[in-house]
This record gives sequence, structure tokens and C-alpha cells, in this order.
Amino acid sequence: MSAQIIDGKEVAKSVRKSIKARIATLKEKGVTPGLATVLIGDDPASQTYVKSKVRMCEKLGLYSEAIGRPADIAQAELDEIVAQLNEAPNIHGILVQSPLPSHLDEPAVVKAIKPEKDVDGFHPYNVGLMLIGEPNVLPCTPHGIMKLLEYYDIDPAGKEAVIVGRSNIVGKPMAAILVQKAKMANATVTIAHSRSANLAEITRRADILVAAVGRPGTIDGSMIKEGAVVIDVGVNRIDDSNDPRGYRLVGDVDFDSCAARASWITPVPGGVGPLTIAMLMFNTVEAAERSISG
Repeated sequence: MSAQIIDGKEVAKSVRKSIKARIATLKEKGVTPGLATVLIGDDPASQTYVKSKVRMCEKLGLYSEAIGRPADIAQAELDEIVAQLNEAPNIHGILVQSPLPSHLDEPAVVKAIKPEKDVDGFHPYNVGLMLIGEPNVLPCTPHGIMKLLEYYDIDPAGKEAVIVGRSNIVGKPMAAILVQKAKMANATVTIAHSRSANLAEITRRADILVAAVGRPGTIDGSMIKEGAVVIDVGVNRIDDSNDPRGYRLVGDVDFDSCAARASWITPVPGGVGPLTIAMLMFNTVEAAERSISG
């Protein structure tokens, strides 16, 4: 078997197209969806990610405000930035780029963002709504994965889904979404992680495998069942002297060996990544709509 490619760029394009009319309607009502990004420090990967968000806002016609501060910022100053953005009428979504420097209290920053402006979907209030199946907003990467499955008509209902990774950003919310009694859900879900015994035995049960551990080559072809759907969330830099950048991007999945056995697979780059930013725009537009709906 040779896997078919799940094209994240194509799906992201369809998401952006779906919100353009909604953006136009909001502007007719005098509301331009606004997203504020807060970047602490000068991490190159985070800088690149924030710049891509700003460019996407410009492309779609959203208002964008990028705030940068040095890595030694005091907690009180960051708290004040968030407080000001909470009250800014032209800002509907607030994103504080993770990870923060170790001296800052990241959970406190997440909790300080108003739930209605939490377009990352990380606030405990929004996490609780997601868990009970009444989501206000879904975290961008898991939401993007669901869009990929929906676009390619891969229905998780009745299937066994294994998620390798237990982060609050991907693993846990992915499990919560897939297990719901809802359309494009109803899966039997297992979460595996770095301390799971016999990982390969667990992953070989999966009809749908989501790899989100942040380690290249964690999953190879011997660890998946024939015909599995493989979703690779990992984005890892590895040295490559043949690449002009000196590195190349790979996922958590060994693509070639898994593609030989899977039915569908996401590439890295070009798979899940484009959907993360697309769903951030989607969430910002929804937040703007809620701001005028009462």
C-alpha cells in the first residue's frame, strides 16, 4: 500500500475561503476582526511563527497588532500588557506566544486572558466547555486536524484512535475532541506518551494515529497497522548540509516507512502546520462575531 497525501495547504486554503465572506459581513457592520500577538524574547522559530500570523492577518484583511518585549520582561509588565489587550475594543483575539521564558508564570498568563478573547483555546473555562462537548473555541492544532479529517472524509466514528503525546496544546485536547458523542468524533481513544510501556503495541492498534511528541522518527512503519491514517504534528529541525539553510524540517513520523503502510498520511512540512494558522484566523473571526452577538 502507498499512502495518499493529506494536503494541509489545500485544506487551509478552503478554511480561509470559508471565512472571507464572514469577514466581509463583519466589516459591513463596522467590525474588523483583530488579533494581538505577544512575543517575549527573540527565539527565531517563535519570531517566524508570529510573522506568519501577521502576514495571514494582512492577507485576509484582519487587524493585527504584534507586541514584542525582551526575554527579561517582568511578570507584572506582561500582566499589564494582557490586561490592556483584554479591554481593547479593536482586539478580539489575544495570543501570547509559547514557550515563555522560565521566570514567567505561563499558566497565570493563560488564565489572565479573557475567555472570549482566548483564540488559542487554552483558558481553563474554554477547556472545560470543550470537555463537556459544548466548545466555545477549540485549540488551533487539534481543530485543524479535525478539519483535515473532515475535508478528506475520514470519519473517526467507531475507529480506534491513538494519540502519542499528552500536551495541553495537542494531545489532551485531541483526545477530548475525538471521544465526544458528536459528528466526526465517536472514536475509541488511547493516549500514549514517553512513559508508555510497549509503545509499538499500542500504536499498531490505531486506525487513526496522531503523533505529537516533538521527537523526529518516533514512529516508523513497523509501529503502524496496514491502512492506518497517520497524522504527524511534529515539526523538528535536523542538520542537513545539503539544504541551503543548513537544516531541514521533519516530523515525529518516519515518512517513507509509514507511507508504505498507511492509507493516508500528512507530510512535514505542508500537513498539519498550515491548518494551525488557518484555525487561529477562524477562531479570531468567531470571537469577533461573538463580540457583537451579545
